[in-house]
Amino acid sequence: MSKYILFLFFAGCALGLPAQTPAPLVSRIAFGSCGHEDKPQPILDTARMHRPDLFVWLGDNIYGDTRDMRVLREKYERLGAKPEFQRLRQSCRMLATWDDHDYGWNDAGRHYPYKQASKEIFLEFWGEPADSPRRKHEGIYTSYLFESGGRRVQVILLDNRTFRDDLRTYRGELHREGRFFYPLDYYPHETPDSTLLGEAQWRWLETELQKPADLRIIGSGTQFGISYNGYEAWANFPHERQRMLDLIKKTRANGVLFITGDVHYGEISVLHEPGLYPIYDVTASGITSTWYFATPNDNRIEGPVMDNHFGQISIDWTQTDPLITMEIFDIRGNQRVEHQVRLSEISFGK
Repeated sequence: MSKYILFLFFAGCALGLPAQTPAPLVSRIAFGSCGHEDKPQPILDTARMHRPDLFVWLGDNIYGDTRDMRVLREKYERLGAKPEFQRLRQSCRMLATWDDHDYGWNDAGRHYPYKQASKEIFLEFWGEPADSPRRKHEGIYTSYLFESGGRRVQVILLDNRTFRDDLRTYRGELHREGRFFYPLDYYPHETPDSTLLGEAQWRWLETELQKPADLRIIGSGTQFGISYNGYEAWANFPHERQRMLDLIKKTRANGVLFITGDVHYGEISVLHEPGLYPIYDVTASGITSTWYFATPNDNRIEGPVMDNHFGQISIDWTQTDPLITMEIFDIRGNQRVEHQVRLSEISFGK
């Protein structure tokens, strides 16, 4: 039996129950993104030492960047063969979504011609069950439920690639605006018919947000809560981001908290919207990748962390009003970011 087949067998065991089957309640969720398959990933061992119940891969889990599906598959194989990846996989359940580089091409959206083949390779690698709802619709969006003792956590993983319109690109001269000290790549869509998630995924998401849950962790490959910075982010689709906020208000969905990746540094952002509790976005992006600078972000309240790191959400369910702790730990195991809120602070109340 090949090492890859063995990996797939154990990956299926690690993923465990189908997405819609409730699993036992979780209290510690680790997450990260942006790991190159050819580089050592010791941060995974650092995360494992924290004994998370889950580890969520938020995209750029490999750097595929190819139109050759053999190359894409081989790069997943190199990730799966890493001892540190295998140790983490054996210690906790893994969930995953993608961003552009593991989708297949830098900054790609719905026009990437190999998205269906890429999806099949993604689902195979992450051990998605044959009867999973994820295999029955276009794209890889999905959700999971974890519950015990009258408490419920919902983990929603979005697909921000398969249906996304092309970005609006600056062409010709370099553009800098105001306080930006670097060339800007993209500028926001101005029309409400621009889409990031696509109508089918929006309809599904509305149904998911109507399900009862105390805490809802929404994973997105690109950042949700930051202000415009000229790079990839929900800020390039302001109508879509507002649609998300409006949908949370419409469904009265309590406990929404975003975890995101992509940018090669870590931070916490928060959005304030009339008629809605604060929407936090914890970005962990640096399993192997780092960046030279952090972009301006009016919504940043913690960070940036420029070293390799992972993020963690911990929930103390023993308290009447559970305490939620958002953290970022660096490669040395140092806690670099901590922010705490009560569950009631990110809920509509009675």
